[in-house]
Amino acid sequence: MDTRVHSPQRADLLGPTAHDTPERQLLREQVARFVAREVEPNGDAWERDGCVPRDVIRRLGALGWLGLQVPETHGGSAVDPLTNFVFAETLSRSTYGGFVVTVLVHTDMASPHLAHSGSDAQKARWLPGIVRGEIVTAIAVTEANAGSDVARIRTTARRDGDDFVLDGSKMFITNGVHADLHFVAARTAPLETGARGISIFAVEKGTAGFAVGQVLDKSGWRSSDTAELVFDGCRIPAANLLGVENEGFRALMRNFQRERLALAAMALGNAASSLALALEHVKTREAFGGVLWRREAIRQKLALLDARMQALRAFACHCAWLDSQRHDCVREISQLKALAGELANDVAYACQQCHGGIGYIRESGIERLWRDARILSIGGGATEVMLEEAAKRL
Repeated sequence: MDTRVHSPQRADLLGPTAHDTPERQLLREQVARFVAREVEPNGDAWERDGCVPRDVIRRLGALGWLGLQVPETHGGSAVDPLTNFVFAETLSRSTYGGFVVTVLVHTDMASPHLAHSGSDAQKARWLPGIVRGEIVTAIAVTEANAGSDVARIRTTARRDGDDFVLDGSKMFITNGVHADLHFVAARTAPLETGARGISIFAVEKGTAGFAVGQVLDKSGWRSSDTAELVFDGCRIPAANLLGVENEGFRALMRNFQRERLALAAMALGNAASSLALALEHVKTREAFGGVLWRREAIRQKLALLDARMQALRAFACHCAWLDSQRHDCVREISQLKALAGELANDVAYACQQCHGGIGYIRESGIERLWRDARILSIGGGATEVMLEEAAKRL
């Protein structure tokens, strides 16, 4: 059996796949270089500041990466979901999950609502700035008493002449503090109408009656700003309604597939970075008469984690392909989200264990990955909710 200790240089555990094209592989290489050059050396400062600098977002825009699935008529590239997945997966190799989620909320969870449901005038007004990184976006759906159960939201939007008046609050909103444009889900019909009475509105920063409430102090994703949003008689033009009134729930469900693909990509990136750090450590750490890598239990544990990660990645590529072909893939993507969140936690925990005491120190990358992994089985649809969605379709 070959138990040689190979180079401690970080392993590239998310290399090419059978689905790669030259264009996808080039994108993968370019994003990896950006992460190594721009993110990893600066991430600690962003963690302390609690946000990603705007000039970094603008640089991503200048590279064309903030509009990969935006129509070309509005400055985007109109790539397919699998190419977009390659971007999200490679970006997620950063050990700073707060940076990753700041970007992916903007590209895959918030701005797609404008691209899908916005009028020509709305798209012309906001999409070019979104693609350039000059306008940062957030999606405001979750409330303190309505998380994964979107149909229970209580924030209201009342029609008053040529305006809507918003009242209520949102909680756990990523990019909530610094976003320029928020896509807000609000109830435009009585509560008893449930999902059939929800609409989505574009609300700009600085609008009277709209304020950031509590800035939330999270366990992980420290370089991502997260906040409570408060609407108190917030008056916005009726022209800021996205799509059809009372059809917002359907729009939210439509984008959940893309959102959950992005979160699966985040989980894969987190797992790959955790495993790479563990491999570096066990191949150089000496204990009990030799390096840890020579211990069968450790080698085999890491090999099994890698096998699970590679299997999940193949499933993720399949789900992205299903989405690109417009198949009904709610079951598969719900399963993917559940599997990915749980795997990220399993890998981060096991790899932190391999580090011993140093893995519990804040300055270590594996400790940050361990903290950041925890939300991946909660946010964007908790594991239990995802499995219930899949079970309904079995």
